[in-house]
Amino acid sequence: MVAFPEVDTITIRDALHDATRRLMTAGIPQPQLDARLLLAHAMNAPGERFYGREDAPMPLEPRAAFEAAVLRRLNREPVSRVLGSRGFWSLEFELNEATLDPRPDSETLIEAVLDHIEPREAPIRVLDLGTGTGCLLLSVLSEFPRARGTGVDIAPDCVAIARRNAKANDLEDRASFQVGNWDDDLGAIFDVILCNPPYIPTSVVPTLEPEVAVHDPPRALDGGADGLDCYRDLASRFNRILAENGHIFLEIGHDQRSDVSTIMAASGLRNLSTRADLAGHDRCLVLKGG
Repeated sequence: MVAFPEVDTITIRDALHDATRRLMTAGIPQPQLDARLLLAHAMNAPGERFYGREDAPMPLEPRAAFEAAVLRRLNREPVSRVLGSRGFWSLEFELNEATLDPRPDSETLIEAVLDHIEPREAPIRVLDLGTGTGCLLLSVLSEFPRARGTGVDIAPDCVAIARRNAKANDLEDRASFQVGNWDDDLGAIFDVILCNPPYIPTSVVPTLEPEVAVHDPPRALDGGADGLDCYRDLASRFNRILAENGHIFLEIGHDQRSDVSTIMAASGLRNLSTRADLAGHDRCLVLKGG
């Protein structure tokens, strides 16, 4: 693999073109966009503020940082993990190796909440099971100024990141996070329950794009032999923590609507609606008590 040319001086433009070429040759999607984002990060130039400076020599320290970032991307590490954060909804979320990288598909749950919960000033109680970065809970709290919420994750490193994300987004006064196994020991009920559980069948996980299969934590992906293990577990829990007239917003795999609806119905939960993601795939079930 050829790195940047071994010359004393390389311009910003040359560094960007060389990185784009290498990413393209490796089959990385959107190589130019990725190269620009990594360059902006290496140069500490938010918003790609190197326009008009492309013919200037690239300083050695940012050049070394850029090369390291490009090598990570060539190893199929997602740009968001190289940068250490991901934009989701209207907020920015810090990531670490313990957290799932938030997907645009999961924003479907936030859209569904906005469609079903009103008014925006309602003092709702929100629960996010398997909170990860806290992206679902904090995005809902950002839209409902009187809402308060709790995020639960089995991984302490996820809880630590979620707390930092709450503080960074000025939501720490209305959000709390705790380590736990789903709803164990919560002792409370909630008007809105959010959940994006692991739902990929075990045999499928290794076949996913390396950005997911290699760099996302297996614990956040693997849903058992048929991908439905967590839904079976959750179905028996939802009723005891769902307030009267409360709603559950549950992420599903694109082909799981029928199976998950059947599992939930067996526990007395009815499917009010199904919301598709931007690709037109079923992505969120909206559930209520029977």
